[in-house]
Amino acid sequence: MALVQIQKPSDGPLNNGMTFFALGFRPFFLLAGIGAVVLLALWLLIYHGTLAAPGYYGGVAWHGHEMLFGYTVAVIAGFLLTAVKNWTGIQTPRYWPLAWLTLLWLLGRLVPFVPGLPGWLIALVDFAFLPLLALGIAIPLFKSKQPSNIPFVFILLALAIANGLFHAELLGWAEGALQAGIRMAVGLVVLLIAVMGGRVIPFFIERGLPGVQNKSWPWLEKPAIASVILFVLAELFLPGSAVTVIVTFAAAAIHLLRVAGWYHHRVWTVSLLWVLFIGYLWIGVGLLLHGLAGLGVINPMLALHAFTVGGIGILTLGMMARVAIGHTGRMMQAHPIMGWAFALLALAALVRAVLPIFFPAMYMRWVDMAGLLWLLAFVPFVVIYFPILTRPRVDGQEG
Repeated sequence: MALVQIQKPSDGPLNNGMTFFALGFRPFFLLAGIGAVVLLALWLLIYHGTLAAPGYYGGVAWHGHEMLFGYTVAVIAGFLLTAVKNWTGIQTPRYWPLAWLTLLWLLGRLVPFVPGLPGWLIALVDFAFLPLLALGIAIPLFKSKQPSNIPFVFILLALAIANGLFHAELLGWAEGALQAGIRMAVGLVVLLIAVMGGRVIPFFIERGLPGVQNKSWPWLEKPAIASVILFVLAELFLPGSAVTVIVTFAAAAIHLLRVAGWYHHRVWTVSLLWVLFIGYLWIGVGLLLHGLAGLGVINPMLALHAFTVGGIGILTLGMMARVAIGHTGRMMQAHPIMGWAFALLALAALVRAVLPIFFPAMYMRWVDMAGLLWLLAFVPFVVIYFPILTRPRVDGQEG
């Protein structure tokens, strides 16, 4: 079902045959959606022993790496390449430079499956993407002299370091670096969500619900960001310590209070709003579960998946759905099926991160069920958004 009347695009850059690479959200959101389906389906086959994992990674390491540095990084790339252009008015990589950057991301997913490739080459191809992405947004940000947005460059470089730690252990250079890389990467993505979520989610809610004004506590905003930075540092340098547990619980309280201020009962009337609210709520829940895991109360994997399936998964799906609509000139209204997709992904988070706490004997069944729900959420996104992301804007504008 079309959301708006399709208009004939104007002559010019749109018709140069490279619409798909006109702006970063197009290739990276589509590949993220396809990756979410393919990577998770492959993981379920590997998890049950039906398919062999790539020899360089091994099963669990490959799954963790690809969902963070494959799927999640693709969403981040699409979002930042698009947002930085809007913030600065300066073009981020597009057309052939964007096509080559997209190809590099894709090669990072494929080369582990090529027999006989040396580990250092697999690591190099995968590692190169984040520094180049950082360069792609750094140039317009520094040219426009926007110091408030420069931290995004350093977050990307820090994610590259986390990826480097991951590969360092696989190459036999540093024992224990892989887990440190995972903890660092998850924490940095949570930090990115905390920064961007605080900017856009309350704004979207007020704009999407006329008459609604969020409860905003300025005194809470800086501690919200600082608490996540402390969480990342504590996880990296003091994992499992009492200090880390205290920091984690404090961060959980701050972010649960923060998201409570954004709540209004009318948010449930707009799927593009409640999906973002629920996704951010999972950040607070993930921190809470992480604190409980630090006390030995629950399995740490449940806390990890509260972040990844809940916070990261739900928020990224919601942001991709919203940004793609807005930046292709369509009405800010999700396809009805996407509301069901959001709900299925929210259910997947509950199944993966909460139900095993109460029914641990059914753990493998919960993993399978959550995986199926994840697939059922992302397949509609790929089907619905493929034409949106590959065709020119409906309003005839560039981008």
